[in-house]
Amino acid sequence: MSKTVYVIGHKNPDTDSVVAATAYAALKCAQGQAHVKAARAGAVNPQTDYIFQRFGVALPEFIPDLIPKTEYYIDEAPPSIAENTPLWEALALLEKTPRQVMPIVDGEGRYRGLFYYNAFAKNILAKINPHRKAVIPTSIRHLVDTIKAQPLVAGDLDSKFNGRIVVASLSDKRFKDYIFAEPAHNKVVLVGDREEIMRIAIDAGVRALIITNGFIPSKEIVRLAESKGVAMLISSYDTSSTSLLALYSTPVMSVADTSVKPLGARDLMKTAKHAISESAARAVPIVDENDRVLGLLTEGDLIREPNIELILVDHNEFTQAVDGIQNYRILEVIDHHRIGTFSTTYPIMFINRVVGSTSTIVTSMYHETKTPLDRNIASVLLCGILSDTLVLKSATTTDTDREMADYLASITDLSIEDLGRDIMASASLAARLPIDQLLRMDRKEYEVQGKKLTVSQIELTNSQELLARQEEVLQGLARIRAETGTYVAALMATDITKLESLLYINAEREFYPYLSYPVQQPGIYLLKDILSRKKQLMPALTEMVQAALS
Repeated sequence: MSKTVYVIGHKNPDTDSVVAATAYAALKCAQGQAHVKAARAGAVNPQTDYIFQRFGVALPEFIPDLIPKTEYYIDEAPPSIAENTPLWEALALLEKTPRQVMPIVDGEGRYRGLFYYNAFAKNILAKINPHRKAVIPTSIRHLVDTIKAQPLVAGDLDSKFNGRIVVASLSDKRFKDYIFAEPAHNKVVLVGDREEIMRIAIDAGVRALIITNGFIPSKEIVRLAESKGVAMLISSYDTSSTSLLALYSTPVMSVADTSVKPLGARDLMKTAKHAISESAARAVPIVDENDRVLGLLTEGDLIREPNIELILVDHNEFTQAVDGIQNYRILEVIDHHRIGTFSTTYPIMFINRVVGSTSTIVTSMYHETKTPLDRNIASVLLCGILSDTLVLKSATTTDTDREMADYLASITDLSIEDLGRDIMASASLAARLPIDQLLRMDRKEYEVQGKKLTVSQIELTNSQELLARQEEVLQGLARIRAETGTYVAALMATDITKLESLLYINAEREFYPYLSYPVQQPGIYLLKDILSRKKQLMPALTEMVQAALS
């Protein structure tokens, strides 16, 4: 896998987060950085889905977590060896490979085993054990290719057989007794210029006759071999060299290490570390769902940088980031929220502006760099601004937001008022979602004096629809607290027609006396004129938690 830079927003992303990632990745690509891709760290809400479908823009790639996986540490697919490649040729290929280990694949490119020197040495020694008769899987074609032989009688070139290498060093009589003592159909006889030995071998029905030192037999011998179906090959090497090369004609698969099982691209690196330590090759192949080799991990890969890097948009706190982010190099941050406990070991580009939307910042970057804006990207950027500023009515809205919204409206020929009504109406669909799904939407986590807080936010055009499900909401918040161990779990439901919010909350008992908002119903509080979680709710909620803990 080549180097990829993901532009990614926070967990449980809202529209602004997904739009900003999409548009900023498009900006980078327009500037010649084709390796930059948009990503999202969660499912999109109904509003975001509506916007992207309406304007025909593809949603960013879904990355549920960035816990180190094998696909993030492999390069492009390594050179592999076909399973039927003669061993001699395979050794030449292995010598040219820096890692000195190669995957063996079948005709469909599926992984079969690993080839490396230790496996070769172990398996070839078993085949040439002097206490056992050497048997090697081979074919006439493999013998021809390995020995560089000239076939006088080729016969069936490609059929595989388990060959017995026999060097005809005995006298004629003794050789005849030997060759006829057992079936000879799988024997490969090596002989010099002794035509009587050739006749005996052919009469016995050997599989192949290899004549060494370049000797050319008589036509009578050749015709006899043809009549008996015995392959006859001429080797230019002497008998000793030819016999050695014949051993190396065996397919590479016969000396493979088949004990090394492959891993998938999504397997965790901690699994890969164990697999590598258990592998005699100190390597493990990575395959796709069809067992085709994607890469090869070795011990050296365990200490190198992963092949992905990150640009964060619409957040700068690790508590809100996709899980596993600490394992990767962060190149840039584009955000409009408070700066939390964020640090890197190297300089990065950090842009944090006091505006109502990250989409506003990205739009201004297109404008400042004079990069042409695709109309569909401009349309979703406008939606991102209107969504995060509640159609420019939120307390976080600035003149820059209005200016960029007007600019985008002018180049897309969209009405801010009409588009705002459409996207806010689509957001109201969230009130009908299953409660657990609704509470995951645009959910952010915070920490106050060592205590965790989780606050979700949705926008509605009619708060009554959700209010009718208040028991479901409060029970869902109780489940979140039980699962995550948070001090406070809350949902801020913002009514954009009344310009107010309802705060559904489940918290530790000691916290409730410090809640200074009017009680609408048990567990539900009225936030009059409060529309912004970032600028209005969280500063006040933080002070209340601090007071409860003091």
